[in-house]
Amino acid sequence: MASQSRNNKILLDLVQQLGNNQCADCAAPEPDWASYTLGVFVCLNCSGMHRNLSTVSKVKSIRLDYWEDSLVQVFMQEWGNSVAKAFFEKRLPAFYYRPQEHDCIIDGKVLKEQWIRAKYERREFTGENNEFLQTYNLDLFESTLWKKGRDNKQYLKRIFVLSQKDFTLRYFTKEDSKVAKAVISMKDLNAHFQPQKIGHPHGLQISYLEDERTRNLFVYHENGQVIVSFFNAIRATRLAYLLKKHPTLQHSDLIPQITTHCLKEGYMEKTGPTQREPFKKRWFTLCSVNRKLLYCKSPLDATDLGAVFIGSQDHGYSVSESSGRCTRSGRWHCGITMETPSRQFVFMCEQEQERREWMEAFRKVISQPMTPEDYATKVRRRGGALPADEAV
Repeated sequence: MASQSRNNKILLDLVQQLGNNQCADCAAPEPDWASYTLGVFVCLNCSGMHRNLSTVSKVKSIRLDYWEDSLVQVFMQEWGNSVAKAFFEKRLPAFYYRPQEHDCIIDGKVLKEQWIRAKYERREFTGENNEFLQTYNLDLFESTLWKKGRDNKQYLKRIFVLSQKDFTLRYFTKEDSKVAKAVISMKDLNAHFQPQKIGHPHGLQISYLEDERTRNLFVYHENGQVIVSFFNAIRATRLAYLLKKHPTLQHSDLIPQITTHCLKEGYMEKTGPTQREPFKKRWFTLCSVNRKLLYCKSPLDATDLGAVFIGSQDHGYSVSESSGRCTRSGRWHCGITMETPSRQFVFMCEQEQERREWMEAFRKVISQPMTPEDYATKVRRRGGALPADEAV
C-alpha cells in the first residue's frame, strides 16, 4: 500500500512537468492516463485508442490503477512526453496533420486513430523506415476512393491522382481512362473530414472553386489508413504549392492555410434582398479563412447556390439579433440580422442555441482584420451580394 501511494504521488508529480502536462497525442491538458510501455501521458480519449494497440501500448490510470515500481522508474521517469516526442516524431513532416483536442471526437476519430497508429505502431516518423514518408514526396500520389455522384446519392469507385509537378488533383472514372473527369487546381482546394455529413466514419469532403462557385466532392475509403494518407497527401501537395507561391514565407506561416475546418455549419432560413420574399430553408457553411458564408439546399449538394462575403467591423459589417416574428419565416423565429455596406441580410434559426452559436461564429469573423486576399475575394463577390439565382 505504501509503495502504491508513493508511486501514485510520483506519477502525479511527473504529469505536472512541462511536456507531460499535455496529452502526448492531442495536447489536451491534464492527462489522467499513461502508456507504461511507451512512457507517455495521454488523455482519456487517446487512451481508448491506445488500447487498440495492445501489442505496442499498455495503458493505466495514473490515479486509480496499481503501478509497480519498475513501470514508474523504467518507463515513466526515464521517458515522458518530451523524450518520447523526440523519438517518435523525429521525422514528422510539416504538412502532416496532428490532431488537436479541439478536433471533434466523432469527426476527428479516424485522424486521431491513424495518427496514434502512425507514431507508435508503424513508426512512420522515427527514421527507422522511410517507406511511408517517401510516398508523399513522389511526383504522383494515387488512391482509389468511393465518390458520391454529382446529382445522386450513389457512390462509385474513382481513381484520384495528386501531382506535385503541376499542383493538381485529377480524378478518373476508370483505371484505363486517359482523360481525367476533372482537373482541380491546388490554389483554392480544401479538404476536411465530414463523417456525420457523409454517413461514413472515413468520409472526407473536398472543396474547390469552379467558375467562382464552390464545388464539393464527397469521398470515403473503408480503410482508415488509406483515407488519412490521401488527406495528408493533399496537405503535402498544398504545402508545396504554397511554398512556390510564397517563397519568402516560413512553414509556420503556411501550415494554417493548408487545409481548414469550417467554423460553423447547419440549417437556417433566408429571405431575398428585398426581405419581402418567403424564407427558404438552406444549409449554411461558414469559413473564417476566406470569410465566406456559403449556402446550399442540402448538406451534400455538389455546388453552392451562393455566398455572402463577411468583411470586418472596420468596413461596416455587423451582426445582431432580430425578433424574427414574421409570417414568411415559417416556424423558425430566432432571427439574425447581418449588416453589410451593400445590403442587410436576415436569417432565421430554429432554436435559440443555434442562434447563439451562429452569432458567435459571425462575430468571430467580423472581429478579424481583413487581409489582401480577403479584399480580392470581396471584389470577386461584388461586395458581398448574393448571386442572381438566389435573389428570390
